[in-house]
Order: sequence, then structure tokens, then C-alpha cells
Amino acid sequence: MAFFGKLLSKKKPRAVLIGLDGVPYTLLQTLIAKGVTPNLGRLAAAGPSYFKQMDATLPEISSVSWSSFMTGVNPARHGIYGFMDLKPGTYQMYFPSYPHLKAETIWDRLGKQGKRSVVINLPGTYPARPHDGVLISGFVAIDLKKAVHPPSILPALESMGYRIDVDTSKGADADALYKDLSETLAAREKAFDYFWTGEDWDLFVAIITGTDRLQHFQWHAVADETDPNHGRAMDFYAKADAVVGRLLARLTDQDLCILMSDHGFCGIQSEVYVNRYLVNEGILAWEKDPPESFADMASSSRAFALDPSRIYVHRKGRYPKGLVEEKDVPALREELRSLFLSLEKDGVRVIKEVFFPEQIYSGPEFDRAPDLVLLTKDGYDLKGNIKKAEVFGGTHFTGMHNRHDAFLLSTRPLPDKRPHIEDVPGLLMEQLGG
Repeated sequence: MAFFGKLLSKKKPRAVLIGLDGVPYTLLQTLIAKGVTPNLGRLAAAGPSYFKQMDATLPEISSVSWSSFMTGVNPARHGIYGFMDLKPGTYQMYFPSYPHLKAETIWDRLGKQGKRSVVINLPGTYPARPHDGVLISGFVAIDLKKAVHPPSILPALESMGYRIDVDTSKGADADALYKDLSETLAAREKAFDYFWTGEDWDLFVAIITGTDRLQHFQWHAVADETDPNHGRAMDFYAKADAVVGRLLARLTDQDLCILMSDHGFCGIQSEVYVNRYLVNEGILAWEKDPPESFADMASSSRAFALDPSRIYVHRKGRYPKGLVEEKDVPALREELRSLFLSLEKDGVRVIKEVFFPEQIYSGPEFDRAPDLVLLTKDGYDLKGNIKKAEVFGGTHFTGMHNRHDAFLLSTRPLPDKRPHIEDVPGLLMEQLGG
């Protein structure tokens, strides 16, 4: 890829992973065709062997997908099924984080081979833990002091005004959002530059999450050329592409660079409040409605939903008030599957497919898997909210994730098969001799 600048000879092959959180393959095709992302476009011009549509892990959310990227395995092996979960044997919510990850990461494996990794802004890695190299945690990271390894890098990050994420509480304010996106990206690039040149690394992971934030709050502006903020949305993609281009220009002839998103994206037609649907169908009941928490679940409940698409049977022995016997679970799963496949809005079926866990998961954490996982048609955004009074509704979000439209782009030909996000670590390890 000589067009990215003078290629320098290096003694060792290195691998670079650049993540553009949530950017869909189909949108990237459009951005390239419009000339918005020329650096990505030059890579994609090498042909379909270099640029492919990719599938994400289910559920198609960042905490699960990035965990699958960093480990190369499915949730039943790495143990992360969602952003929130119930503590075993209780109705108390907790936030699965880096300490809950059960499988080795790619940088853990590389460290055993004496190789160093720099990992910047990767979701699901908070609080930071030691590995051979540098780690700066991404979303959801609360305190920068706990988000860095080694601790000695903190002053440098503070001096450059590093930001963990945009302020999503202001996402509905377009002016504030676009300003925050630009400033956060600029600070992120300073960190990329600092550690690219200041560390002796074998693997470099650089994640840009602003694309996901833009698409959640401003998908209408991304997709609609007549929207008053369309130009600002395109400008942000151009800025992100420029950051990518400056990293690509530093590659040597021995380096491999892979670019990817952790899931796809599309516009929202309606949010779908799964627990309200279960209430309406007599499957779920609350001791008080609206409930304050899952602790208000009535013992008569047979199933409930956790964000965004996970259905759990209210099993006896697993939950304090659960009454469903194990012998009754298979029939209930089939009943729930039929129920969700019949869900319609304005005559359109909402659910595209219902998976039983054995169809998509395998591993030592399988017993913690949901009993069903729902996959919607594009445009129907599933939510586990327990307080909604209606099945369908909307908020200030205009974009949602999908499973099938992530992208994978490489400086070298990719395998012929359709890629899955769990395949990516293997490509990086192959480059590094792992």
C-alpha cells in the first residue's frame, strides 16, 4: 500500500487494529462512493477480498462484540452477555466489566510470547489491568485514574486533555454533540500519536467510538442528505478518516492493518419494550406496576427480558421467586419463540429470528446464557425497560445496532468466507506468529 507514504523497513512484523465503533458496511460503501472517506476508500479499492461485510456476536451490542473481538470466542466462553446482568440468585443488577471476562485476550496471549500491545479506548476493558504494554480503557470507564495501565502514563494523558468518551447526556443537543465529538476525536488522536512513537509494540489497537455516538443520536442526519446536520455528520466521518489515514501512513511493508466495526447500524422505526409485551401476554407480572426493579417481579412470572434482547425463564431454584420447573422449560421456550415471532407493528412482524442458546453459544459459561435471544428486523430497537406502559415507543435515539452489517477491511487479502468478529484475533495472531 505504497500510496500511504514512504514505507520503512522494520525488523519485526507488527499488527494494527483500528476500530470504528458501529460503522456499518453499507454506510461505509456510501461514504467511500461520495468521497467522504478517501483513505478508507483507497484500501477498499483493492477489491472484495480486502473489504467485507461482517457478522457481530449476539446480542449485537458493544460490550458483547468487543469482548468477542478481544478473546476470539463467544459469550459462553468469555462470559459477557450484556451491559447489565442479574447477580446469581438475586434480582440485583450489576455491570459486567473487565474483571468478569473469563477468557484470555489476544494481548494476554501475546504477552506470554514476549510481545507488547498498546490498546487504546477499547470498550469493556475497565478497570484497566496489567499486561505487557499499555492499556487505556474505553466505554464504560468512569475514572481515568483506574482506566490506565501502567499508572505512569496518567500525567501524559491529562496533559493532552484526553477524554474517555463524549458526554452522552448531552447527545440530544446537536451543537454540543458535534463539538464534543470533534474535541474528543482530537484528544484521542494525540494519544494514538504519543504511544505509537513512544512504545515498542507488536500489536496496536486504536478504537474510535465517536462514530457510534454520532449514529445513535444523529442517524437521521447521517442518512438524509436534506437534514440540516448532514454536512456536520459527513464532516465528522471525514475527520475520523483523516485520523485513520495518518495512522495508515506510518505502516511499514511488513505491517498488517485491519479495520473493523463491532456491529452494524440502521435507523429506528420504533423502540420495542420487551418486558411490557411479556406483561401484556400474561408471561410477566409485577407486584407493583410500574416496578422499581426486578425485585418487584411476581412469583407468577414465567419469563422476563434483559437488555436488549435476552429472554430468561423465571426458573425455580435460580431466582428467589422463580416457580418454573426444569421439566417445563422446553415447552415454555417454544411458547415464547412462537409468541415473539408473532409480534407485529402495523402489520409488520418485528422479530426476524429467535435463537435458543445452544444454537449460538458453547462453552463453560453456557449455564449463564439467556434462554432465548431475539434478533429483530432492521428498524425495531429492542429494550429491556421495565417501566414502559406500551410495547412500542420512541426516545431521542434515531439509530440502532444490527448484527449483519459490520465491516472488515484489511491491507492484505482476507479469507474467502464471510467473516465473523470472533475471527479477527486469529488474523492478528497469524501476522504476529501466534
